[in-house]
Amino acid sequence: MATLLIIVFVVGYALIALEHPLKLDKAASAMLTGVCCWLVLAYGYDSMPAGAEATGNVSEILDDSLFEHLGEIAGILFFLLGAMTIVELVDAHDGFRVITDRITTTDRIKLLWIISWVSFFLSAGLDNMTTSIIMCALIRRLVKKQENVWLLGGFVIIAANAGGAWSPIGDVTTIMLWIGGQVSTVNIMQSLIIPSVISLLVPLLVASFFLRGKLETKDTSQENMNISRVLSPWEKQLMFVLGGVALLWVPVFKYFTHFPPYMGILMSVGVLWYVTEFLHRGKEEEVQREFSVGAMLRRIDTTSILFFLGILLAVGALDTSGHLELAANFLNESIGNIYLINTVIGLLSAIVDNVPLVAAAMGMYDLTTYGIDHPFWESLAYCAGTGGSILIIGSAAGVASMGILKIDFLWYMRNISLYALIGYLSGIGVYYLLSQ
Repeated sequence: MATLLIIVFVVGYALIALEHPLKLDKAASAMLTGVCCWLVLAYGYDSMPAGAEATGNVSEILDDSLFEHLGEIAGILFFLLGAMTIVELVDAHDGFRVITDRITTTDRIKLLWIISWVSFFLSAGLDNMTTSIIMCALIRRLVKKQENVWLLGGFVIIAANAGGAWSPIGDVTTIMLWIGGQVSTVNIMQSLIIPSVISLLVPLLVASFFLRGKLETKDTSQENMNISRVLSPWEKQLMFVLGGVALLWVPVFKYFTHFPPYMGILMSVGVLWYVTEFLHRGKEEEVQREFSVGAMLRRIDTTSILFFLGILLAVGALDTSGHLELAANFLNESIGNIYLINTVIGLLSAIVDNVPLVAAAMGMYDLTTYGIDHPFWESLAYCAGTGGSILIIGSAAGVASMGILKIDFLWYMRNISLYALIGYLSGIGVYYLLSQ
């Protein structure tokens, strides 16, 4: 049964990767994979690696585990739903013109560098998933040709994950290590800022040699004219400012309340809902409907959220079965070197969710083995944070970008994965040299 679970997982990933050739929606494949993994687990739990140590009723054990995983998944999905709603709200009110009007270049390389570095530093202040949602919305509004949209979106994923790795609030795995006491705020920023910069700088330099030419920007003059008839300039600017404050409020809310991020984002959506209702209360009913939060919820691509649900359910099944813990133990026993272990964990995080991998590593080693700010924890934060960029479904930023820009899995593999891998390995090399 343990082998069957792996087979179901691999087949499911293959169907997701072949979405366009097979003309099968990836969300359907992901949901079926997630459910089938748990069915295999339910009927063969006693033969799983973790089953030998389990005590009690199998059904109760699996119910508790599924409930625990579903709670974590729901938190991520509600956060994603809230962040996408806020970004759609700002976009519908033409708020992003504050930024797009200032980006006048049509040079592909120059725009690539601008978008990437903005994503890098924005991710450190917000988080990689929120940053990718914002930047992908900007790209979608700015660039016309699909190939250029996907190219910029791919580098947003690399930049957002790199920017999130060196900040204690920039990536969920870094947050785990920060809250767990394995890393401290100032030290993690000092130790990982240079490797993280290198992991973005090297791909950009390589891309600059191979990518040339101009890109075609969208002509939104007619659309802007239509919006300007019902929205005043101050209303557009107000929604841009409020949207930015609403997103920046989330890490502040988390810091002071210690509640999970989705609580902060739901609060922000609620406040913006009130503001938009008040802002358009005297206008025609059609205008009120068009710019309401309810309309934004209908605009969101819910299939990407269901896709994320299926992927995380499948990974949760692997975690419950003990496969991820076995993989971590195998790496520890067969490799031994902390830098190589974390390098492989980073590569694995491109295939499965990095959260259970980091959780397994935190469970194997306590602070008596590797103390606070030990190179093991620092390199783990970097590798788990940036390794997910190698495949588009390896990180929350990638999944969010895939949902917004409809980036094809195989296209990303052919055109972006090598850049991400080069940057990932370059950052590891720089960290190793600095730590010595």
